Amino acid sequence: MKKPINFLLCLGAFGTAAVMAQAQPAPKIVVVDMSKIFQGHYETIAEEAKLEDATKKAQEQVDQMNKEGDALVAQYKELNDQSQSAVATADAKAKAVDDGKKLVTQINQKVTDRNKFVTDTRAVLQDRNQKFRASLLAEISKVVVTVAKRHDATLVVDESGPTLLGVPSIIYADPAYDITTEVLAEINKNKPAGTPAATDSSMMPMAPSSMSAPSSSPDMPKITVPGVSEPAK
Repeated sequence: MKKPINFLLCLGAFGTAAVMAQAQPAPKIVVVDMSKIFQGHYETIAEEAKLEDATKKAQEQVDQMNKEGDALVAQYKELNDQSQSAVATADAKAKAVDDGKKLVTQINQKVTDRNKFVTDTRAVLQDRNQKFRASLLAEISKVVVTVAKRHDATLVVDESGPTLLGVPSIIYADPAYDITTEVLAEINKNKPAGTPAATDSSMMPMAPSSMSAPSSSPDMPKITVPGVSEPAK
Protein backbone atom coordinates (compact mmCIF):
# COMPACT_ATOMS: atom_id res chain seq x y z
CA MET A 1 0.00 0.00 0.00
CA LYS A 2 2.87 2.41 0.72
CA LYS A 3 4.19 2.44 -2.86
CA PRO A 4 0.88 3.42 -4.51
CA ILE A 5 0.35 6.11 -1.87
CA ASN A 6 3.86 7.54 -2.38
CA PHE A 7 3.32 7.46 -6.15
CA LEU A 8 0.08 9.38 -5.79
CA LEU A 9 1.73 11.93 -3.48
CA CYS A 10 4.51 12.49 -6.03
CA LEU A 11 1.98 12.98 -8.82
CA GLY A 12 0.16 15.47 -6.65
CA ALA A 13 3.37 17.39 -5.91
CA PHE A 14 4.33 17.56 -9.59
CA GLY A 15 0.84 18.67 -10.48
CA THR A 16 0.91 21.45 -7.89
CA ALA A 17 4.30 22.64 -9.13
CA ALA A 18 3.05 22.65 -12.70
CA VAL A 19 0.00 24.70 -11.76
CA MET A 20 2.16 27.21 -9.85
CA ALA A 21 4.56 27.50 -12.76
CA GLN A 22 1.69 28.19 -15.12
CA ALA A 23 0.26 30.77 -12.72
CA GLN A 24 3.48 32.85 -12.69
CA PRO A 25 3.84 35.15 -15.72
CA ALA A 26 6.95 34.75 -17.83
CA PRO A 27 9.59 37.41 -17.12
CA LYS A 28 9.70 40.30 -19.58
CA ILE A 29 13.15 41.70 -20.28
CA VAL A 30 14.02 45.06 -21.85
CA VAL A 31 17.45 46.39 -22.74
CA VAL A 32 18.87 49.88 -22.48
CA ASP A 33 22.14 51.60 -23.44
CA MET A 34 23.08 53.66 -20.38
CA SER A 35 26.16 55.09 -22.10
CA LYS A 36 24.12 56.46 -24.98
CA ILE A 37 21.54 57.93 -22.61
CA PHE A 38 24.20 59.56 -20.42
CA GLN A 39 25.93 61.12 -23.40
CA GLY A 40 22.64 62.29 -24.90
CA HIS A 41 21.41 63.88 -21.67
CA TYR A 42 21.17 67.66 -21.96
CA GLU A 43 22.81 68.08 -18.53
CA THR A 44 25.84 66.11 -19.72
CA ILE A 45 26.22 68.40 -22.72
CA ALA A 46 26.01 71.49 -20.49
CA GLU A 47 28.49 70.06 -17.97
CA GLU A 48 30.99 69.22 -20.69
CA ALA A 49 30.93 72.86 -21.80
CA LYS A 50 31.50 74.04 -18.21
CA LEU A 51 34.41 71.64 -17.72
CA GLU A 52 35.96 72.73 -20.99
CA ASP A 53 35.74 76.37 -19.91
CA ALA A 54 37.22 75.61 -16.47
CA THR A 55 40.07 73.69 -18.09
CA LYS A 56 40.78 76.55 -20.50
CA LYS A 57 40.97 79.06 -17.65
CA ALA A 58 43.26 76.76 -15.67
CA GLN A 59 45.55 76.36 -18.68
CA GLU A 60 45.72 80.16 -19.02
CA GLN A 61 46.95 80.34 -15.42
CA VAL A 62 49.55 77.68 -16.13
CA ASP A 63 50.72 79.62 -19.19
CA GLN A 64 51.05 82.76 -17.07
CA MET A 65 53.13 80.87 -14.50
CA ASN A 66 55.36 79.59 -17.27
CA LYS A 67 55.73 83.12 -18.63
CA GLU A 68 56.78 84.40 -15.22
CA GLY A 69 59.21 81.50 -14.85
CA ASP A 70 60.74 82.20 -18.27
CA ALA A 71 61.27 85.82 -17.22
CA LEU A 72 63.17 84.64 -14.14
CA VAL A 73 65.25 82.32 -16.31
CA ALA A 74 66.15 85.24 -18.58
CA GLN A 75 67.33 87.22 -15.56
CA TYR A 76 69.35 84.24 -14.41
CA LYS A 77 71.08 84.04 -17.79
CA GLU A 78 72.11 87.69 -17.52
CA LEU A 79 73.50 87.18 -14.02
CA ASN A 80 75.30 84.04 -15.15
CA ASP A 81 76.93 86.00 -17.97
CA GLN A 82 77.93 88.78 -15.55
CA SER A 83 79.52 86.32 -13.15
CA GLN A 84 81.74 85.05 -15.94
CA SER A 85 82.47 88.39 -17.60
CA ALA A 86 86.18 89.14 -18.15
CA VAL A 87 85.63 92.87 -17.62
CA ALA A 88 83.47 92.65 -14.48
CA THR A 89 85.00 93.42 -11.10
CA ALA A 90 85.30 90.77 -8.43
CA ASP A 91 82.59 92.47 -6.38
CA ALA A 92 80.26 92.56 -9.40
CA LYS A 93 80.85 88.88 -10.08
CA ALA A 94 80.21 88.00 -6.44
CA LYS A 95 76.98 89.96 -6.43
CA ALA A 96 75.87 88.29 -9.66
CA VAL A 97 76.55 84.88 -8.09
CA ASP A 98 74.52 85.73 -4.97
CA ASP A 99 71.64 87.15 -6.99
CA GLY A 100 71.75 84.08 -9.25
CA LYS A 101 71.38 81.77 -6.28
CA LYS A 102 68.30 83.69 -5.15
CA LEU A 103 66.82 83.46 -8.64
CA VAL A 104 67.40 79.71 -8.77
CA THR A 105 65.41 79.42 -5.54
CA GLN A 106 62.61 81.53 -7.02
CA ILE A 107 62.59 79.51 -10.23
CA ASN A 108 62.40 76.21 -8.35
CA GLN A 109 59.55 77.58 -6.24
CA LYS A 110 57.75 78.74 -9.38
CA VAL A 111 58.03 75.25 -10.84
CA THR A 112 56.75 73.72 -7.60
CA ASP A 113 53.81 76.12 -7.45
CA ARG A 114 52.96 75.49 -11.09
CA ASN A 115 53.04 71.73 -10.72
CA LYS A 116 50.97 71.85 -7.53
CA PHE A 117 48.38 74.06 -9.22
CA VAL A 118 48.09 71.65 -12.14
CA THR A 119 47.80 68.59 -9.90
CA ASP A 120 45.27 70.20 -7.55
CA THR A 121 43.16 71.61 -10.38
CA ARG A 122 43.01 68.30 -12.22
CA ALA A 123 42.02 66.55 -8.98
CA VAL A 124 39.23 69.07 -8.37
CA LEU A 125 37.90 68.76 -11.92
CA GLN A 126 38.06 64.97 -11.80
CA ASP A 127 36.21 64.86 -8.47
CA ARG A 128 33.60 67.22 -9.84
CA ASN A 129 33.20 65.07 -12.92
CA GLN A 130 32.86 61.84 -10.97
CA LYS A 131 30.23 63.32 -8.65
CA PHE A 132 28.31 64.65 -11.64
CA ARG A 133 28.36 61.24 -13.34
CA ALA A 134 27.22 59.41 -10.21
CA SER A 135 24.38 61.87 -9.59
CA LEU A 136 23.17 61.94 -13.18
CA LEU A 137 23.33 58.17 -13.62
CA ALA A 138 21.19 57.79 -10.51
CA GLU A 139 18.58 60.13 -12.03
CA ILE A 140 18.74 58.31 -15.36
CA SER A 141 18.18 54.98 -13.62
CA LYS A 142 14.93 56.29 -12.13
CA VAL A 143 13.67 57.27 -15.58
CA VAL A 144 14.71 53.88 -16.96
CA VAL A 145 12.65 52.16 -14.27
CA THR A 146 9.64 54.38 -15.06
CA VAL A 147 9.81 53.58 -18.77
CA ALA A 148 10.44 49.89 -18.11
CA LYS A 149 7.29 49.70 -15.96
CA ARG A 150 5.27 51.11 -18.85
CA HIS A 151 6.32 48.04 -20.79
CA ASP A 152 5.47 45.76 -17.84
CA ALA A 153 9.12 44.72 -17.76
CA THR A 154 10.38 42.60 -14.89
CA LEU A 155 14.10 42.96 -15.75
CA VAL A 156 16.21 45.73 -17.33
CA VAL A 157 19.63 44.89 -18.80
CA ASP A 158 22.28 47.49 -19.68
CA GLU A 159 23.93 46.76 -23.02
CA SER A 160 26.48 49.60 -23.01
CA GLY A 161 29.50 47.84 -21.54
CA PRO A 162 31.55 44.69 -22.24
CA THR A 163 31.81 41.71 -19.92
CA LEU A 164 34.99 40.60 -18.18
CA LEU A 165 35.76 38.60 -21.31
CA GLY A 166 35.71 41.78 -23.36
CA VAL A 167 32.62 40.85 -25.36
CA PRO A 168 29.33 42.82 -25.40
CA SER A 169 27.12 42.15 -22.40
CA ILE A 170 24.22 41.54 -24.80
CA ILE A 171 25.05 39.44 -27.84
CA TYR A 172 21.68 39.99 -29.45
CA ALA A 173 18.48 41.76 -28.54
CA ASP A 174 15.35 42.32 -30.57
CA PRO A 175 15.09 46.09 -31.18
CA ALA A 176 11.50 45.89 -30.05
CA TYR A 177 12.78 45.33 -26.50
CA ASP A 178 15.21 48.30 -26.56
CA ILE A 179 13.85 51.27 -24.59
CA THR A 180 16.92 53.53 -24.98
CA THR A 181 15.28 55.96 -27.42
CA GLU A 182 12.14 56.16 -25.31
CA VAL A 183 14.16 56.91 -22.16
CA LEU A 184 16.11 59.64 -23.97
CA ALA A 185 12.87 61.19 -25.16
CA GLU A 186 11.49 61.10 -21.62
CA ILE A 187 14.64 62.73 -20.22
CA ASN A 188 14.98 65.45 -22.83
CA LYS A 189 11.32 66.42 -23.10
CA ASN A 190 12.00 69.21 -20.59
CA LYS A 191 15.35 70.20 -22.09
CA PRO A 192 15.94 73.99 -21.82
CA ALA A 193 15.76 75.91 -25.07
CA GLY A 194 19.09 76.54 -26.73
CA THR A 195 20.81 73.47 -25.28
CA PRO A 196 23.47 72.20 -27.73
CA ALA A 197 22.94 68.89 -29.48
CA ALA A 198 24.60 65.73 -28.16
CA THR A 199 28.07 64.83 -29.36
CA ASP A 200 29.06 61.51 -30.93
CA SER A 201 31.58 60.61 -28.20
CA SER A 202 30.72 57.50 -26.24
CA MET A 203 31.16 58.78 -22.73
CA MET A 204 32.15 61.92 -20.90
CA PRO A 205 35.88 61.82 -20.04
CA MET A 206 36.80 61.12 -16.43
CA ALA A 207 38.74 64.35 -16.34
CA PRO A 208 39.62 67.06 -18.81
CA SER A 209 42.86 66.06 -20.49
CA SER A 210 43.79 69.23 -22.34
CA MET A 211 45.39 70.88 -19.32
CA SER A 212 49.12 70.31 -19.06
CA ALA A 213 50.07 67.38 -16.86
CA PRO A 214 52.46 67.48 -13.86
CA SER A 215 56.17 67.77 -14.53
CA SER A 216 56.58 63.98 -14.68
CA SER A 217 54.64 64.05 -17.93
CA PRO A 218 56.30 65.06 -21.21
CA ASP A 219 53.28 67.25 -21.93
CA MET A 220 54.10 69.70 -19.18
CA PRO A 221 55.42 73.10 -20.32
CA LYS A 222 58.84 73.41 -18.76
CA ILE A 223 60.61 76.20 -16.93
CA THR A 224 64.24 75.25 -17.36
CA VAL A 225 67.36 76.81 -15.91
CA PRO A 226 70.30 76.66 -18.32
CA GLY A 227 73.29 75.04 -16.69
CA VAL A 228 71.41 74.32 -13.52
CA SER A 229 74.68 74.34 -11.60
CA GLU A 230 75.57 77.54 -9.75
CA PRO A 231 77.26 80.33 -11.75
CA ALA A 232 81.01 80.20 -11.71
CA LYS A 233 82.79 82.46 -9.29
